[in-house]
Amino acid sequence: MPFEISKPMRFGDCDLTGIAYHPAYLSMLVDVNEAMFASIGITWKEIMLERNLGMPVLKMNIEFYKPAFYGDMLDFSMHIRRIGNSSMDLETIARVKGEAIWKVSERVVLTSTDTHKSLPWPDDMRQGLQRYLDPVEE
Repeated sequence: MPFEISKPMRFGDCDLTGIAYHPAYLSMLVDVNEAMFASIGITWKEIMLERNLGMPVLKMNIEFYKPAFYGDMLDFSMHIRRIGNSSMDLETIARVKGEAIWKVSERVVLTSTDTHKSLPWPDDMRQGLQRYLDPVEE
């Protein structure tokens, strides 16, 4: 089951013609990631400032299909495709009125913000993330 959330395309996320400025999508993706963790009861404030953990992106692939425009409502579905020992593969699809406009595949890794070395997912995080585990069948 994917995590789902909607976000409006704001004026500040668009160029002068009203078309989405593509780097704004990355900021939206961060918001979606943050909201997904909040939905399992673990805020990024807790992760980063209390537990001293980070989640840098190891790799990312973005495919753009159609533009979004100022005022569009973007519906995001985030699928966790794999949870490893310390990394996780995510696939996020953004849609406008049911039509996919872009897709991002990314691998993030859990690290210590003190040592910048990878760490295994804590049990509570792993358990919460399992809710959105939706592996791709090969």
